Amino acid sequence: MAGRRWRAVVGGIGEVFITIGVVLVLFVVWQLGFVAIVDSNAQIGVVSQLEAQFAAGGEGLPDIPLTSPGGTATDPGGTSGTTGTTGNTGPKVTLEDGKVFAILRVPRLGGPGWARPIYEGVGLPTLAKGLGRYPDTALPGAIGNFAVAGHRAGHGNPLINIDAIRDGDVMVVETRSGYAVYRAQRHTIVPPTSVDVVAAVPQKPGAKPTEAWFTLTSCDPRFSSTNRYIVFAKLERVIPRAEGLPADLLADPR
Repeated sequence: MAGRRWRAVVGGIGEVFITIGVVLVLFVVWQLGFVAIVDSNAQIGVVSQLEAQFAAGGEGLPDIPLTSPGGTATDPGGTSGTTGTTGNTGPKVTLEDGKVFAILRVPRLGGPGWARPIYEGVGLPTLAKGLGRYPDTALPGAIGNFAVAGHRAGHGNPLINIDAIRDGDVMVVETRSGYAVYRAQRHTIVPPTSVDVVAAVPQKPGAKPTEAWFTLTSCDPRFSSTNRYIVFAKLERVIPRAEGLPADLLADPR
């Protein structure tokens, strides 16, 4: 009799653990599936709103004069100077934490239409809405390192395929003023403590920058946060909004 009772207890505990496991699996599927789709659609909606604002002149959005690799501003009235960080140079523009100001376009991640909004800051509430600029890094197109973070899994899965980016891939940052066109140069995987990836000269803290870089960071591996997957891209050119972005730059490379 006692043996039967013990087997019943063990069986009941086993059923509880199985139920808990099923619930956890369903929760993960719900988070990375349904919720991710909802969040992704919300981010795409923000991109559409930004595109409309840009087309209308960008009123209410920060004016970030883009600078060519040679140092010529797309906005003749733009002011050159420091962004308030050591080593990063560019226009004096103050961005409000949690506010959207740009669009990132990476055809490798989803074809010509792939785009995500970029906000100021990397706090959890901000990254829940899209991508976020590391405070005190360079502005788009400026000499130094324009560094951006984003979730890989969850909150719309914006960078779930960051490891698909290849050297030479186009990465376009669109602002009110125009387009900063970067080309991916290399990638690396580092521990979360390796903050030198967002230094003014990537991975060379204290060095004086002479080039414009864009650093994109996310978690690695895909469904964990053990490490950080980093893509480094170098500024190729800037294009004023009046000239428009050539369609061939957004051609699907997949």
